[in-house]
Amino acid sequence: MVDNTVILTTLNEAWAAPDSVLDVFLESFRTGERTDRLLEHLVIVSLDAKAYERCKSTHPHCYALKTEGVDFSQEKKFMTEDYLKMMWRRIDFLRVVLEMGYDFIFTDADILWFRDPSLFFYPDGDFQIACDHYYGNPDDLGNSPNGGFNYARSSNRTIEFYKFWYESREKYPGKHDQDVLNFIKGGQRLRDIGLVMKFLPTVNFGGLCEPSRDFNKVCTMHTNCCIGLGGKVNDLKIMLEDWRLYRALPPA
Repeated sequence: MVDNTVILTTLNEAWAAPDSVLDVFLESFRTGERTDRLLEHLVIVSLDAKAYERCKSTHPHCYALKTEGVDFSQEKKFMTEDYLKMMWRRIDFLRVVLEMGYDFIFTDADILWFRDPSLFFYPDGDFQIACDHYYGNPDDLGNSPNGGFNYARSSNRTIEFYKFWYESREKYPGKHDQDVLNFIKGGQRLRDIGLVMKFLPTVNFGGLCEPSRDFNKVCTMHTNCCIGLGGKVNDLKIMLEDWRLYRALPPA
């Protein structure tokens, strides 16, 4: 974008298959309020060859992220070994994006976009993240962050933060990025880095854990707290239909 921000999502073959997560994700941009224009700034990062081929057939900006010796193509069950490898590969990749000088909005593909999220970001936050549960204060470290949606400004602070986040996986083996973030978010290391972390309210950035119930304010909706690919696709389609019904109402 003009401010050097790029929108990123990651996909494997299972999520990129026809009539799966990718199709509903892209459709949400086309049905949202002035979100269609954001598609030209979206880069889909494909984790395997078939996801890359499917991306190229549906979207102009695709990037093949190769990981030697790992097959990310099939559905990865929550908290399995391959799931954890996939999540941590993503964190390491996002650090590289920051080092290249780009700000980014990272979004899981099982998130529907209804409005431009940049309108709801805090002007003073280095790293801003959606929540499974939000307790009313964007600075409250007691909020439960969700790694599926976040915004990071490229700076020495955010680069050092992503390096530390990735390195911390060794201290907490068997934990995914979200759990590790919960462990480190209030620690001395982040205070030393000087990172300004903000938590995004669920009224704007909702999910199935804590849905936004105000169609006039909702920006994104995430199928968090929903396990399994089939369930996610079903819930995404239901939410998208709800949004279409809302958009069809008279303005008043």
